[in-house]
Amino acid sequence: MEPPNDHQHTPGKSPSEPPSSAYPHSGSCTNCGGPTISEPPPLASLPDMSPPPNYRPIRAPAINLPHNSQAIILSPVPHAEQVSVVTPPYQFQSPVKRIHSLDDIRRFQESASFKNFLGFVVSLSESIRGHKISDPCHVSPTVATIVSILETLLQWIDEIPPVQMSSRYGNISFRSWHDRLAEKGESLIHEFLPDEFKESTIEILPYFFDSFGNASRIDYGTGHETNFAAWLYCLAKIGIIKEEDYHGVVARVFVKYLELMRKLQMVYCLEPAGSHGVWGLDDYHFLPFIFGSSQLVDHKYMKPKSIHNDDILDNFSTEYMYLSCIGFVKKVKKGLFAEHSPLLDDISGVPNWKKVNSGLLKMYKVEVLEKVPIMQHFLFGWLIKWEE
Repeated sequence: MEPPNDHQHTPGKSPSEPPSSAYPHSGSCTNCGGPTISEPPPLASLPDMSPPPNYRPIRAPAINLPHNSQAIILSPVPHAEQVSVVTPPYQFQSPVKRIHSLDDIRRFQESASFKNFLGFVVSLSESIRGHKISDPCHVSPTVATIVSILETLLQWIDEIPPVQMSSRYGNISFRSWHDRLAEKGESLIHEFLPDEFKESTIEILPYFFDSFGNASRIDYGTGHETNFAAWLYCLAKIGIIKEEDYHGVVARVFVKYLELMRKLQMVYCLEPAGSHGVWGLDDYHFLPFIFGSSQLVDHKYMKPKSIHNDDILDNFSTEYMYLSCIGFVKKVKKGLFAEHSPLLDDISGVPNWKKVNSGLLKMYKVEVLEKVPIMQHFLFGWLIKWEE
C-alpha cells in the first residue's frame, strides 16, 4: 500500500501554484507559520503572480498622467473658422484681464471670441499642411514688415549682452531688452499699420508687449506664446492679415518668432513660466508642435517615431518645426529622451501625423486656453470681446 501523499493538490489548482501557507503574512515564521517578532525575509520573485494592487511602474505612460486627460480625449477636434473682420465705426479700447476663476474659463469657452480665436489657430495650422518652411509662399508687405520687426528684436539681444550672474535662471539684462521694447514697440508697429488703424495700437500693443515674456519674473511660457497668436489674430480682425497670408504668417513670421524666443531663452536664461516639468509637452512652447505636425501630415517617409532618428533631425530640422523643436529639446536637456520628455516620447508612438495634429489641437484647447493660471493674464477688449 502506497503511503499517503502529503502534497496532494486541491482540485482546480495548478500543480505549479504554491500553497497559501508557503507565504505567511508579515510577522509569521517562514518555516512553521507561528508568530514571530522579526520581519520575514523578502519573497521570491514570481513572474506568474499578479503585482500588488498599489503597484506603479517606474514611468507610467505620460499620456495617462494629466488629471484632465479624459477631457482631452473627449474634447472634439477644433475646426478652422474664418476670422470676422471688424467694420467702422471702430471702438478700440485698452484691453483688460477678465479671467479669475473656472467659471470665467467656462464663460470664455462658450463665447464666440473663444471659438473664433481657436479657429484662427486651426486655420494657421491647416495653411502649412504638407509644406516645408522653405516652400514658396505669398509674402505680403505686412508679413515682410513683421518679419523685419522680429529681426530688429533679434539684433537688440546682441546689443544688450547678459551680465555675469550666479543664478541658473533670470538674467537681469532681459529687463533692459524689455525696456527697449516698451520704448520703441509702438513706432515699430506703426511701420505697417494704415492710417485708419493707428488708433488700434491702444488695443493691440499690449498683446505684442506680452508676447516675449515677463520682465519682472524674467520668464516665458505658453501664455506669452498665446499672446503672440492673439496679436496676429487682432491684425486679422482689422483686415491687415488676410487668409492668403496665413501660410506666410506661419512659415515666415512664426518661424522668425520661434528663432527670437529661443535666443531670448538661451541668452537671458528665461525661466519656464508655469512649466509642467517633465510631464509637460515643452517648457516654453506649444504652437510650433501643432504647426510642425501639420507640416508632416501624409509625409511619405517621416513618421512620428522618426524623431528618434538623429540623422533625420540633423537634416530636416530647418524645414519642419516639429523636428526643430525636438532637436532643441534634445540640445538643452540631458539624459534619456524618454525620461526628460516622456510625453513627447509617448506621442512618437502615435501611428500618423494627422492623429498627432488633432490630438495636439485638443490638448492646446484644454491645457492652455482652459487653464486659469495661464489665461488669467489674457486680455480682452473690443477685438477680442469678453461676453458678459
